Amino acid sequence: MATFKLTEALIEQIQGLIEAQQGDALVALFEDYHFADIAEIIDELSVEEATYLIKLLDSEKTSDILTELDEYLRESILSNLSAQEIASEINELDTDDAADMIADLPQEMVQQVIQSLDDKEHAQDIVDLLRYDEDSAGGLMAKELVKVNENWTVAKCVREMRVQAEHVTRVHSIYVVDDHDVLKGRLSLKDLLTTSTKTHIAEIYIPKVDFVHVNETPEGVARIMSKYDLEAIPVVDEAHRLVGRITIDDIVDVIREEAEKDYQLAAGLSSDVEADDNILDLTKARIPWLFLGLLGGIGAAAIMGGFESLMKDHAMLFFFSPLIAAMAGNVGVQSSAIVVQALASEGLRGTMSQRLLKEVMLSLLNGSLLGGLLLLVTWVWKGNILTSMAISLSLVSVTLFAGIIGTFIPIFLHKRGVDPAIATGPFITTSNDIFGILIYFSIAKLILGI
Repeated sequence: MATFKLTEALIEQIQGLIEAQQGDALVALFEDYHFADIAEIIDELSVEEATYLIKLLDSEKTSDILTELDEYLRESILSNLSAQEIASEINELDTDDAADMIADLPQEMVQQVIQSLDDKEHAQDIVDLLRYDEDSAGGLMAKELVKVNENWTVAKCVREMRVQAEHVTRVHSIYVVDDHDVLKGRLSLKDLLTTSTKTHIAEIYIPKVDFVHVNETPEGVARIMSKYDLEAIPVVDEAHRLVGRITIDDIVDVIREEAEKDYQLAAGLSSDVEADDNILDLTKARIPWLFLGLLGGIGAAAIMGGFESLMKDHAMLFFFSPLIAAMAGNVGVQSSAIVVQALASEGLRGTMSQRLLKEVMLSLLNGSLLGGLLLLVTWVWKGNILTSMAISLSLVSVTLFAGIIGTFIPIFLHKRGVDPAIATGPFITTSNDIFGILIYFSIAKLILGI
């Protein structure tokens, strides 16, 4: 299949066909397109044009298209559909995707859609999923899976699996339960195919199976599946009963969303926003950290004002203050980014004191190398060895301080239950700027004897 490429010409062609109400031509055009490619096209259309296409195309394809769309656009399209039309889309989706889509609807519409679903068992499964917190394994799982009873024979197991598999898009694993649906283990397809049809499942299933509880966080599920390289993992309730499964495609979405959130926190955005959001929402997300930066700048200026006499006698110090502040911010962000990454992947080893000691050694080495180079440059440039020493020693001290703060703050926040990603952005930069300037001029005053 050729690689899809979205072009302005294609968008204009589609918009022209929509305007002319050329439904048959549009259906023929989209016949061989993957649903993800159609979703990419719809993202470029108006809500009215997108709604027209969703109503025009077959629900078997549009249901998948809707799951790929931006949440805001999907909500706008669904608001233009009737409860029966939404139910037609829901009927084609797995329960996890269906629950996610229904959760975006107004409560009165949710009830109408549920009542309009043809498959009442499917409807009940969706209702069950809606009861779970969306930020939990229960809110992430799907009800579709293949499970067999430990008391069945291989022959009955195969018959039952054929019935169950009709409702499962992809069979990753075969789970074994007892008469009360308690998860007992998993079944090897090889053992199933090579064992006598009269053998009971209890004799051949594998007791060892990785699982998660319904209240586990999505990040926790992602860590377990990543660690054990799983394509799917079963979900159990408080009584250890099998209630669903989570597949790798859902975990990829979790990892992407978490990475986007951490990136925005590191960039100084206090809430989840996108480029297409309105100006007011974008301003609300940006202004808190910008205000912190403003306060930090005022604080740095106030500190420099306290050393006004020092700068009058040694104007050279003023020209290097941006370098010291920038270096403090850069070192702090580097240190915190490494720690936050390790915390996110649970790869942080050792105690806090061990981490701080390692950072002290690293900062001393980096600071000494950079400070030595700066000493040489400023001495050759200005010819004042005492001032050059003051600037270089300040750089070493600031690098050391910033490294320690960049390591300590994320670990401290993590232990207090606060997302440590917040420490990799303006928080660290601003605090290190202030303390960097204070350290810089304090050391310079001490060395220059003023």
